[in-house]
Amino acid sequence: MKSGIKGRIIQSTGKWYIVQNDDGTKTQCSLAGKFRLNEYERTNPVAVGDWVEYESQEDGSGRIHTIQDRMNAISREATHGKKGTQMIATNIDLGIVVQSLIQPEFKPGFTDRFLVTCEAYEIQPLIIINKVDLAGKSALNYLEDLKVLYSEIGYELLPCSIYDEKLLGALKERIHGKTCVFVGPSGVGKSSILNAIAPEAQQTVSEISSWSNKGTHTTTFARLIPLENGGAIVDTPGIREFGLVDVKPEEVDLCFPEFEPYRDLCRYHNCLHSEEPDCAITKAFDDGRLSASRYRSYLNIVESLKQSQSSKNRP
Repeated sequence: MKSGIKGRIIQSTGKWYIVQNDDGTKTQCSLAGKFRLNEYERTNPVAVGDWVEYESQEDGSGRIHTIQDRMNAISREATHGKKGTQMIATNIDLGIVVQSLIQPEFKPGFTDRFLVTCEAYEIQPLIIINKVDLAGKSALNYLEDLKVLYSEIGYELLPCSIYDEKLLGALKERIHGKTCVFVGPSGVGKSSILNAIAPEAQQTVSEISSWSNKGTHTTTFARLIPLENGGAIVDTPGIREFGLVDVKPEEVDLCFPEFEPYRDLCRYHNCLHSEEPDCAITKAFDDGRLSASRYRSYLNIVESLKQSQSSKNRP
């Protein structure tokens, strides 16, 4: 048996993991029992995107014995009645939210929730506005307003259309060599973009899914689809909406960069910036120094987390 073989997890099926080496070799691996014993806050010790080391077994499979340090990890609440959280992807370079101006209209709340999650998980975000070929003058003016709004607080926004090779080329260049997550509301054309920039992905998905009969009847958490031009795309239903599971209501303001100049000027250190007296952030909003849509998103996110927190505390 050979040990110390390095690779990256590209699919998880619960008990089994497919690990791909630098030379493209894929090995079905199990996890050493010590990781299960040491893990208590999360339901799974490793996830798609993890870099690991394993030793080969006599039957051709492998056993993972080392997990390398992670850059970041995306989690969600555990499913099937389990307590704790579940990692669904790790070591993400770029989180991409896809929106459109029309058919359907741009959803600022969805976008801002995504950005908060990227801040919380330390993932570089990118906003894609798709279907610009369908936009009229009014919608294109709105696009310019969005560019100004998000660029002023440090976020990158790129227009896109699957019918515009120049715009697609800019997106391909931006994601080159990156491990990316794509999310977006229904109907914005996320799948069309993925097919346009990564036509090899569908073949890879089929190949990974049928690669081994082991674990085919267990839940698939995620897949990491390597791209021919370098980089990879995370494919999983678990991060369609980028749910917030590791953020408390009083921590949300830390995920709004434009709040930073005012955050420490509030009377109370635990201010939620809604109805508290002498709140510097609500004053900045009243004075027009903060975006109305962004402040509204902040309040909605805090309220949703408070409701979620309250429901968990009920007997």
